[in-house]
Order: sequence, then C-alpha cells, then structure tokens
Amino acid sequence: MITIIGSINLDLIARVERLPAPGETIPGSGFSTAPGGKGANQALAARRAGAQVRMIGAVGADSFADQALALLREAGVDLSRVKKPSPLTGVAMILVGADGENVIAVIPGANADVAEEDVEAAGLSRDEFVLLQHEVPLPTIEAALRNARAAGAVSLLNAAPFQPQAADFLSMADYLVVNETEFDLYAQSLGLEGSDREQRARAYTARTGRTIVVTLGGDGVMAAAPDRFLRLPAFPITPVDTVGAGDTFCGYLAAALSDGLLLEAALRRAAAAGALACLKPGAQPAIPFRSDVDSRL
Repeated sequence: MITIIGSINLDLIARVERLPAPGETIPGSGFSTAPGGKGANQALAARRAGAQVRMIGAVGADSFADQALALLREAGVDLSRVKKPSPLTGVAMILVGADGENVIAVIPGANADVAEEDVEAAGLSRDEFVLLQHEVPLPTIEAALRNARAAGAVSLLNAAPFQPQAADFLSMADYLVVNETEFDLYAQSLGLEGSDREQRARAYTARTGRTIVVTLGGDGVMAAAPDRFLRLPAFPITPVDTVGAGDTFCGYLAAALSDGLLLEAALRRAAAAGALACLKPGAQPAIPFRSDVDSRL
C-alpha cells in the first residue's frame, strides 16, 4: 500500500508559443483544464504503476472538486480520506511554451487545510510506503514523517516546491527526491560541502544516512545511498509538455520500491515513466500506464 499525503488541484492550462517575460502580454494558442496537484499526480502515477494507493488530502465544496478527483476515482485510488473543509479547491495556473517548458502559479485553496490530525486519523502501518510533497502545510509533512518513522513505514519526500524551512526535517525521510534546482537550494541551506552536485549529494547521505535522488532533466538522474552512488542517463525524447513529469517519476519510484525493486531498477523504471509523461499535454492525462512503461523499458 502507498499512502499519498498531499495536494489536489485543478490545473488551468494555457499554451503559448514562448513563455512571456515579466510585464509582457503574449497571445495563447489553446486552453484546457485537467486534474492536478503534486499529491494527486503522484497518487495516480503510483496507481497506474500497479500499486494499491490511498490519498489523504482536501478539496473544496465547489464545481472544481469533482473534476480534480475524476481520474483518481476512475483509477480506483482510495479517496475515503479526502475531506472538504473549504469552499475552494486548489488551482494551478500553468503556461506551457512550444518547447514544453512551463511556469506555474498555485492557489492552495483546501490544500492549506490538510492537517496533522488527518495523518493521525488515517493511521500509518509498517507495510506502507508514504509519499509526501510540499503543497500542503509543512507541519503536516513533518508530522507525517514522524508518524511514518514511528510506524516503521518507508517514507519518500519530494521536497518540492523549495521551502527553506523544510531543511530542518528533510533527513527524517528515508528517500529525499528533488530536482537539480531544488537540490542546489537545499544544499546551500544545509551547508553541504563539495565542489559539484555529486559530492554534495554524497555529503548529504554521509551526514544523514538517508538516500537522496536528484533528477537532472535531460542529464538523467543521480542517487546517493549509504552503500552506493548511482547515475542513470535520461531516456531520449522530444518533450511536448514537461508538466507532471517529476510527479510521474515520484509515483513510479514509490511503486517500484514497494514492489521490492532495488534502487537502480526502481530509478530506471521511474525515469522511463517520467520521460513518457513528457510526450503528451497535461499532468494527469499524460501519466503513462505500466504497460507503456514496460514497453519503453
């Protein structure tokens, strides 16, 4: 079982030829909506990877809520721990350029009401993998990490978006997953020594005894574990839309580890899934199914 504690949004997506500069207005070429939120994206990815998944989160009492939950419900994710404490469902406003790059603004809405008591009420167990992100309040994330440790569950923290206060509890996670930009910022906050990312990743593992995974975009992925250092190349693709690729990677990584795959094999599976997610527009609609990933591998 994988338990996701995180955000649920509706994505409002505008396609543009290029991302605008500050203060610039440019015409768009298309608009769509799609379910999103880092927590929900990762929950759907883990479910499409074949795992049993439950979601702890919140939506609003508005018309966006059903749209935001539609693909999770269709996939069979357990939504019994999703509450409606607020009138507003979280929203992400996304601009996607022709090269697949994006900029995103997130309005938390009900996600801000996901609380420590929600984690306590859910009850974590020894056979669970717990996957977390930073789009719900940080005290809730810290409490979830503490509860996972007490229960003997395996915790994975995707420390995104970057929040400097989170540096205080990153090492509570068994697996820390960040992209290259987030890693550079956390390395500075933590005072990690080293002249390059590999040395600083090794320094993190030496200090904490935990595993850190750093996604590097077109340069692949690297991971520092207590007993090894791994670097895997990226799968060659021409991206259509990179929204949700990182979340797909995280969900597939959690599912692969829960299946008992060793770290290198789990990273390779997650990287393949993340690459495939770049080949279609949108976050959740682009998440590949396990059969697609098997074919790519």
